Amino acid sequence: MNPKCSRCDRVVYPVEKLNCLDKYWHKSCFSCEVCQMTLNMKTYKGYNKRPYCNAHYPTTKFTAVADTPENLRLKAQSEKQSQVLYKQDFERNKGKVSVVSDTPEMERLKKTQNQISNVKYHEGEKVKFTGTPSMPAQDHQPSFAPPQNYHEKARAAEAAPAPAPPTPSSVKRYRAIYDYAAADDDEVSFMDGDVILDVQQIDEGWMFGRVERTGMSGMLPANYVESI
Repeated sequence: MNPKCSRCDRVVYPVEKLNCLDKYWHKSCFSCEVCQMTLNMKTYKGYNKRPYCNAHYPTTKFTAVADTPENLRLKAQSEKQSQVLYKQDFERNKGKVSVVSDTPEMERLKKTQNQISNVKYHEGEKVKFTGTPSMPAQDHQPSFAPPQNYHEKARAAEAAPAPAPPTPSSVKRYRAIYDYAAADDDEVSFMDGDVILDVQQIDEGWMFGRVERTGMSGMLPANYVESI
């Protein structure tokens, strides 16, 4: 059975049938809804399953709304409600902690971060001062740093023989010219002007001695004291 034309509602025979926009048309009936210009499969534009020419194809238009007092009031009210909801949501979620699942990848990243933090912390313990010996000291702080090679200092301390009791002829006295805070358990702290007794040279950068004021003994940087 032959279908009917969507335009003239007459029977469409196969010779003159055109199937488009889910409907059947006579080729002569397939025309623009506005200007009735005959269209074909290359020139038509469909809208709501109706054919249109390029000039009369419906376009989307924006409706302009006047800024009347009522519209302005509604706009301001909407903005206030948005800000209230945002603030309520912020206060409700403030202080909450997002829980992250401990996946193998997260565990690996956490372990790596802890290792990096520990390395930076221990490196920061060794770095005390920076500068050059030629610059004057400010507030009893030296302008140069003591030797920072911890492993060499430890090996030198282990290789050095145990200090023998000093004799009156071999006692060396030094005076501190800067403050120094011990960075390790085997070091000794002192202040500018302290007298260092029983001094023994460990290597070019480190000595072993006893602070007369405190009675504490330990290793100290050689460039923080001077012979007296």
